[in-house]
Amino acid sequence: MTSAQGAAATRAEFALSTRGVRKEFGSTVAVDGIDLDIPPGSFYGIVGPNGAGKTTLLSMATGLLTPDAGTVHVHGVSLWDTPEQAKPMLGVLPDGLRTFDRLTGAELISYAGLLRGMHPDVVRERRDDLLVALDLSSAGRTLVTDFSAGMTKKIGLACALVHAPRVLVLDEPFEAVDPVSATAIRRILRSFVDSGGTVVLSSHVMALVEQLCDQVAVVADGKVMASGALDDVRGDTDLETTFVTLVGSGDEERDLSWLQQS
Repeated sequence: MTSAQGAAATRAEFALSTRGVRKEFGSTVAVDGIDLDIPPGSFYGIVGPNGAGKTTLLSMATGLLTPDAGTVHVHGVSLWDTPEQAKPMLGVLPDGLRTFDRLTGAELISYAGLLRGMHPDVVRERRDDLLVALDLSSAGRTLVTDFSAGMTKKIGLACALVHAPRVLVLDEPFEAVDPVSATAIRRILRSFVDSGGTVVLSSHVMALVEQLCDQVAVVADGKVMASGALDDVRGDTDLETTFVTLVGSGDEERDLSWLQQS
């Protein structure tokens, strides 16, 4: 076996794999040559402070943003060389990406399914299932522009799920989502992983990552500070403590005695 064949075989072992992924915006290095291997069937959390490069990394890993350097493979298939093979395996919920908000919720899910080449009857059935599962039945007849932030997040998740992808990449999926809906989403995602799917999510909520994820990567300054099994990364403490130790608290000590009420 040649070295190239060996590398290809290694990449095929992972649901999502990046090598040397890099992105610069002017003089700012947002992602600095990140290598990441995400096992199939894992619930993988990516955590980091604001500006760490998480969203840029996930955007490049899903084809939304072209990297300046590096490679991305989805189940061994090159995302950038053969996107027509790799992208159908991905379900993506970007953070803050504008959508077609003059469609109703039901129309937007249908559009996402038809765009994937699905049969209209299958799209209709799955759309209705997702609207009920995500408590969006009434929102199915409402224009997306009139949705709350939480409803918009849920309809985006429905669009990511409709074609039954092998890998779900979710950027802050629980942001602005109410506790009842969050419970339903966790149940859907856990069932997806239990069936062999892979979930990759970014979040600022350490407790949520600890509750859901079995693998984690800590990203800061465009680099991976630590990655691996959750228990290995956090060690004998909790994830938040480990996170602060790795990336720093970012707090400059100042005298705020003027703030105290007397």
